[in-house]
Amino acid sequence: MQTKTKLSLIVLGAFLLLTGCSKEVEEYNKPAVYWYGQIIQSVANGNLEKADNYYSSLQSEHAASPLLPEATMILGVAHMHFEEYLLSDHFLTQYVKRYANNNEQEFSEFMKIKGKYMALPNPRRDQELISEALIAAETFKLNYPHSMYYLIVDSMATNLYLAQALLNESIASLYERVDKPKSAAYYRSIKPEPWIKWEDVNRANTAWYREWFEGDGTSSWYDFMIPDTQNVVARNSVADDNTTKN
Repeated sequence: MQTKTKLSLIVLGAFLLLTGCSKEVEEYNKPAVYWYGQIIQSVANGNLEKADNYYSSLQSEHAASPLLPEATMILGVAHMHFEEYLLSDHFLTQYVKRYANNNEQEFSEFMKIKGKYMALPNPRRDQELISEALIAAETFKLNYPHSMYYLIVDSMATNLYLAQALLNESIASLYERVDKPKSAAYYRSIKPEPWIKWEDVNRANTAWYREWFEGDGTSSWYDFMIPDTQNVVARNSVADDNTTKN
């Protein structure tokens, strides 16, 4: 009987040891400085998922803590550093809405524009994000005409206008390939900034490893696979006078 009892205790002890090692001890009801310290340590270790969890604990347990605004900005900058731009935008937006004074709001808005700009390594892939970034940049220039970040934002806006023009040209080329000249002409007519000499603007070079799959913006290796039908690119197209719209 004693042997069976000892064996049961050993098995129970081993089970508790293994389950205790398999997951972390749940933490709650800690002071704000504890959660803040854990956020800083997790960011320093590059573990932003854990930092976000500690931030949630800080926010839920200490909503009025003076450490919360700084933690929000830290996570916004950290996510941008690790190229997690959607999460960066989330934290920066929360900072602007809840904590920023006039001076801090200027910096926060600048960081949000920077995040949108850096999230566009391949401009032909996200038309909506380009438009959002341009609206944010132009709004910033109107609201902060004497900002120390004005020239940086203006440079980013110029590059975004060029990216938008490249995207429109790519769309126009696609419409040409499916025999929709009116739609192609429409997209080529969009010149967002008259002060840019568009005839002097050269098409951006496509990296060779992307060109294999995406083409150079004028044609693609899979061009022969596109069927010669009128409804292939019906979305956002301009109906031609001599064709029937599907």
